[in-house]
Amino acid sequence: MAIAQRRLTLDEFLALPEEEPALEYYDGVVVQKMPPQGQHSILQPGLAERINLFTRPRKLALAFTELRATYGEFSLVPDVAVYRWGRIPRTPDGKVADRFVEAPDISIEIVSPLQSVTVLAQKCVILLERGSEIALVVDPGDEAVIRFGTGAEPRVLRGDDRVDLDAVLPGFELTVRDVFDMLRLD
Repeated sequence: MAIAQRRLTLDEFLALPEEEPALEYYDGVVVQKMPPQGQHSILQPGLAERINLFTRPRKLALAFTELRATYGEFSLVPDVAVYRWGRIPRTPDGKVADRFVEAPDISIEIVSPLQSVTVLAQKCVILLERGSEIALVVDPGDEAVIRFGTGAEPRVLRGDDRVDLDAVLPGFELTVRDVFDMLRLD
């Protein structure tokens, strides 16, 4: 939901106090993310962990949850943001920096109840236009993943369809079934 009564500049937005759920800024408007619920709260760290178990030992990339990245006239907080290893900003002593000023290589948005898939799809398009190579909308209610990629039409994936992240994570294997099996407690 938009919470600004007037258009703000990026500097005015960045001066606002942080809130939970996070605030995002695009098109001059401040929008508050939906509060995560059960399925979202399992999928978000589950996807990040699965990616990191594959990428971190290879120094290929790193997945972050709820990471703010401010670039251009945007300040977005994807549910999961994946940055290639060499693009992760670092402090002079080699630690991960606090500020990220480039779009993630992969952006993942997870649909929460009462949240619009269309709004998340539009956000994915914005992320692709600003530098992400791949953006995903993960929809637990429909057990589908919509994959957006640079130079490709969006694809709706289901069941045993492979979620192709090879452009950023070569060799990483994940199916839609794998994603939603994270929700099962048996």
